[in-house]
Amino acid sequence: MSSQDSLRICSLASGSNGNAYWIEYAGDAVIVDVGISWRQLSGRAKGKGIDLRQVRAAFVTHEHSDHVRGLRGLVDHVPMPVYMTRGTANHCKPFYMPSKPILPVADGSVTTIGAMKIHCFGKPHDVAEPCSFRVEAGELSVGIFTDIGGSCPALVQHLAECNAVFLESNYDEQMLREGKYPAQLKQRVSGPLGHLSNAEAAEIVAATNPPRLHTIILSHISADNNRPLIAVKTFRERFGEKYKLLTASRFEAGEVYTIKADESVAEHLLFK
Repeated sequence: MSSQDSLRICSLASGSNGNAYWIEYAGDAVIVDVGISWRQLSGRAKGKGIDLRQVRAAFVTHEHSDHVRGLRGLVDHVPMPVYMTRGTANHCKPFYMPSKPILPVADGSVTTIGAMKIHCFGKPHDVAEPCSFRVEAGELSVGIFTDIGGSCPALVQHLAECNAVFLESNYDEQMLREGKYPAQLKQRVSGPLGHLSNAEAAEIVAATNPPRLHTIILSHISADNNRPLIAVKTFRERFGEKYKLLTASRFEAGEVYTIKADESVAEHLLFK
């Protein structure tokens, strides 16, 4: 593989109102989660110069509506295979599901799409059979790790392979504790099957110390219990300038970033 090869990545939506993450390599693309409508998805993609006709497959992490709401619309407009665990397929509401058969993935499975390998592994979350995905292409690797209640050996293993990662940084612990959520919901968010706080996400990165990681896109940031600047501050206080830190918006598409394996942390950035 040439050292000049690169992956292009973009968060088209990230948050409890919808999630969609686009990864492209050598003219082929995959999308992880489709939690916004076709109108929103296509409009955001067009605004970033993304051609959704390049998407060869969709991968779904779990059955919550903010991850599957737009699945049928996408497949109706751009026919493609859809991959999810059997547990997710069995618990998705029928009106979210495309008419064509769902292809199963499972903990430890690897799916080949073009020159990309999509690794699937289980994660702790309060749904039927949730999973995370890591997209590998030659020397390059990007993780999509959101909706996670806590660290586990598989998360550490796959994070250690990443050059870049969409990493959940859902809530600030003080904001959640003092916020308006009822006690039961606070417990659910912060519990072992809920979401990662800013501090927990930073701790996972620190404990793993991924040798190739240079870009962290803080994702699934809560509208009520967090702020992008607070999430970034938590990581800056822990790591200084070690990583390029970005945030994924719940309201609009992020930039299209180019990830290379051979660029330093200071130089790897990033262009449309």
